[in-house]
Amino acid sequence: MDLATLLGIIIGLALMAISILLEGDLMLFWSLSSLLIVFGGTFASIMVNFSMNQVLSVIPLLKVAFSRQKSNSAAIIDTLVEFAEISRREGLLALEERAQATNEPFLQKGIQLIVDGTDAELVRSILEIELVFLEERHRIGRQIFEKMGALSPAYGMIGTLIGLIAMLSRLDNPDQVGMGMAVALITTLYGAVASNLLFLPIAGKLRLKSDEEILMKQVMIEGILSIQAGENPRIVEEKLKSFLAPADRETPQRAGVGERASEGVTVNA
Repeated sequence: MDLATLLGIIIGLALMAISILLEGDLMLFWSLSSLLIVFGGTFASIMVNFSMNQVLSVIPLLKVAFSRQKSNSAAIIDTLVEFAEISRREGLLALEERAQATNEPFLQKGIQLIVDGTDAELVRSILEIELVFLEERHRIGRQIFEKMGALSPAYGMIGTLIGLIAMLSRLDNPDQVGMGMAVALITTLYGAVASNLLFLPIAGKLRLKSDEEILMKQVMIEGILSIQAGENPRIVEEKLKSFLAPADRETPQRAGVGERASEGVTVNA
């Protein structure tokens, strides 16, 4: 579980609840009709805007946003350097079985391509094409939440209009006028909170996770091509470390080949 995402939402809601309690009754800010207008309307618009398969991907995307995926950049670089050493000692064919022991399909595919004797430019082209379509899938996922962030305040305004119409139709009944105004204002509040505390921050978190995954795929591409070119493992290590921030460049002492090959980055495409 990504505690930053969960705590951010909890803290935001808690601070608003505390502020409300300091000023009055929390139940004054509860409105089922407002929830239906904001969340129901937003979801309905998303169904119109995207395909059904894309809409159904919202649940897996939420899982990605709230999951804690520990960065294995050092582990991946260590594995690639280990593969470079094996390749220089035993040849590229020795990597096929070891690559299959990893849990990273992208790395497996790249190693298999160079073991099969594929031209370096073709290897780069194949892997970069896969990376482009990975980015596209991630972009669509982010767009869903960005669109929800844009639509929910609009539905808040729609709820405000509904509340005002209800209020104006009952000017002869002061009690009903107050109820209509409350619905109008609460719906606007729900739309703003949903956009700025839920949908847009989740879209931002998905962008961050996507950038991290794409960076690691780029590291893999360079490492695979360096192995194919027969570069010195130490040079390979220094080249791949240049992709990382200085604080992330320190790697632990490499373990045995079998142990390292079993490590990798498990990501959601």
